[in-house]
Amino acid sequence: MSDTEKTGNKPKKRRRLKGFTVAMMVPNAITVSATCAGLTGIRFAIEGRWDFACGAILLAAILDTLDGRMARLLNASSEFGAELDSLSDFVAFGVAPGMILYYWTLNTLGGVGWAVALFAAVCCGLRLARFNSRLDTLPPFAVKFFQGVPAPAGAGLLLLPLLMSLTTNGAISLPPEAVAAWTALSGLLMVSEIPTLSFKKIKIPRAHSLPMLAGIALAIAAMAGQPWGTLCLILFSYLITIPFAWRSYRRLLNEYEASQASEAETAEQAGDTAAVELKKAANDGES
Repeated sequence: MSDTEKTGNKPKKRRRLKGFTVAMMVPNAITVSATCAGLTGIRFAIEGRWDFACGAILLAAILDTLDGRMARLLNASSEFGAELDSLSDFVAFGVAPGMILYYWTLNTLGGVGWAVALFAAVCCGLRLARFNSRLDTLPPFAVKFFQGVPAPAGAGLLLLPLLMSLTTNGAISLPPEAVAAWTALSGLLMVSEIPTLSFKKIKIPRAHSLPMLAGIALAIAAMAGQPWGTLCLILFSYLITIPFAWRSYRRLLNEYEASQASEAETAEQAGDTAAVELKKAANDGES
């Protein structure tokens, strides 16, 4: 007879080890793959393979769109995954594009070119830190917008001069000073307070769904035939949307502030009415 049977006690259940499940590992693996793609882009830049370098950043952007959706699909969102995603974005969309531009043309400017590359990377890191710290402090309508250019789009804007050169086989090649100025401007757009559209929050009417799908199919076909030219067109179109996003954000902000002021005024009037009624009830009680 075993000791358990002698004492009449039930065998103790072993505690399950807490850790990452397979479902939780999938989105984190995608995030790590995006980091590796960004770092591989730096290697291609060192070798002078500029098309592969841009392709690596494009792959990182695709993987970045997949990891969050995969986490929500598998119900595997975690604080670790969020922090890892921010680190990956900093490397793939801040450090890697800055280094690619440095090896492409900024290195001809010496220390100034290196400082500009560092500036772009730091701006990307600051933009990500600000995004994480403001998740719970934004008004309801702000979910339709980003504050500043998001990291993947910022990486595309950083690489726009290189993409233009690849598209035209070097016919359009900006001087290093112009590339440095554009790099600094792109970094400022990332860290700025300028509202930009969050396309994942845009609702498409049912009547426009088929034309939208046709447009997406056309864009994919164009990417297959002329990837760099199509990316340039997409990036220029994105720049055009920024003024419209700013105007829409200001309109919604004014409406929100007006509604908040109206609610505060209504609450104040209700409080004054309640105070008058209490005072009147007290006077009636004394009489």
